[in-house]
Amino acid sequence: MRDFATSDDPEVQRELDRLAALTLPQGRFGLETIREILKRLGDPQKHLPPTFHVAGTNGKGSTCTYLRYMLEAQGLTVHTATKPHLVRYNERIRLAGRLISDQLLGALLKEVLDASEDLGPSFFEVTTAATFLAFSRIPADACVIEVGLGGRFDATNVLENPVACGIASLGIDHEAFLLREDPGAPAHPLARIAFEKAHIARAGAPLVTMSYPPEATAQVIRLAKEARTSVAMRGQEWSVHVDDKLHYRDAAGDLELPLPSLYGKHQGENAALAVAMLRHQNVVSVTPEAMAQGIVSARWPARLQALRKGPITAMVPGAEFILDGGHNPDAAQAIARALAGHSGLALIMGMMSNRPIAEFLEPIAPMIAQIRTVPITGHDCHSPEDIATAAMALGIADAAPAQNVQEALASFTPGAHTVLIAGSLYLAGVVLEANEEVPD
Repeated sequence: MRDFATSDDPEVQRELDRLAALTLPQGRFGLETIREILKRLGDPQKHLPPTFHVAGTNGKGSTCTYLRYMLEAQGLTVHTATKPHLVRYNERIRLAGRLISDQLLGALLKEVLDASEDLGPSFFEVTTAATFLAFSRIPADACVIEVGLGGRFDATNVLENPVACGIASLGIDHEAFLLREDPGAPAHPLARIAFEKAHIARAGAPLVTMSYPPEATAQVIRLAKEARTSVAMRGQEWSVHVDDKLHYRDAAGDLELPLPSLYGKHQGENAALAVAMLRHQNVVSVTPEAMAQGIVSARWPARLQALRKGPITAMVPGAEFILDGGHNPDAAQAIARALAGHSGLALIMGMMSNRPIAEFLEPIAPMIAQIRTVPITGHDCHSPEDIATAAMALGIADAAPAQNVQEALASFTPGAHTVLIAGSLYLAGVVLEANEEVPD
């Protein structure tokens, strides 16, 4: 699997090639390597602006986006670290609102790789170290940092003094890593996921969360107590009701906020989590007016994104195009809820080989009239034939493989009113680039 990208800048490409050669040694779990890398670089993680740290199975990237936009609406400068990138590696590091420049990116990657080569670092450890270096050297009023995978052993989990930590929705994903055998972890799958995520808790930083089933809630509360911090959980310390507005409530009072511009009720809930994170810390001040402005302004590519006019959308004139990078059953449920009432959808789907095809398709199958399945070039993905077979088993009769997105679009029967492209963030990146909508 390729998590890196190509660059037109030769210096950046040189470092990306070095990054591409790195692998995570099998069986190595822990934070010792990232700590040693950061120590050699002067421990930049100890010199960051006030930081918000967000984990979760689905919704953590959206929550980070709402935090960024609300902070910026307050007039603050914000560094953000989100993942994965869709088209360019630069998307992982945003400095004071702008994607990191090629010149600075190349220099930072070289500095980190030169300092850590003998340690056998992973792609994620190098990326995190470069991010923290940039955030420590360039002034800003706040940082928003998304956890990559899990929480307990994620490279970002060396942060010492965040002002607030958040956990978005929980679901079963990345089972090979997050559910691997570990006698010190709970056996129940969702409790185990909560256990991994809640390890981002830090003393003095409120742990702000969604609501979860009892077995997951127990782990969140236990680990927050061990970290000597408080928990602010939806349904207890804060609540939100989503209809034509966001009706938010906590001990400080009620707020009535606008709905996000992003598709889906779940986006209102993600925005409310970001509001709760801001309201339960007392370091960075954001007014309700700035929260409202940030919620409406927020943009987050490949999350039920309506594609603009471009080479891809021009292939089916008059159709609405919706792009989503969701790739697990919970994400499919969110897509189904957001598109409730739609029928006769034309679906283009590609999926990584470690994702469950049928479980993803089941929630959306009743609204799909035709599906074309595509490979994800350069990645370990399910074959288009296997996805098409699974689709037919779920009752989607018009299912067929295609070599790429363009061939898939050309093969749709006339009259498709809505085209949904889903199943992988990597596929989403291919579509954005082809439609000339590269994130900036």
